[in-house]
Amino acid sequence: MKSVLFICTHNSARSQMAEGLVNSLYSKVLRAKSAGTKPGIVNPYAVQVMAEMGIDISGHRSKGLDEFEGQQFDYVVMVCSDAAETCPFFPGGREQIHRAFDDPSSFKGSADDKLQAFRKSRNEINKWIIDKLVLSSEG
Repeated sequence: MKSVLFICTHNSARSQMAEGLVNSLYSKVLRAKSAGTKPGIVNPYAVQVMAEMGIDISGHRSKGLDEFEGQQFDYVVMVCSDAAETCPFFPGGREQIHRAFDDPSSFKGSADDKLQAFRKSRNEINKWIIDKLVLSSEG
């Protein structure tokens, strides 16, 4: 089984959704953790859109990179451009991947508009996980 660490700035949305997707849908081939360069709190919109898929991340907490020092991962994935600039290399990763996704937390608009932005990010992240990580881990 391959392991992946998803890194973002606040570990509040994209990296949390990625961790939840992997551990709920692809746990036969991957296991995931997530962390932030400046941890914050898990975004309630991320919790809501994951629940729509039957994935509960309400118990997740935002974690800093220091929690994973000394650990090894097959993949370390920076899911936002800021994390790539702040933390371009995590020493425990066999393969470093920079794959920026739009930050749904920065979207301005109504609650429904924000939910749409989070759904879009969730779906893009899920497709990328399947294409890049799941299929390569199975092969």
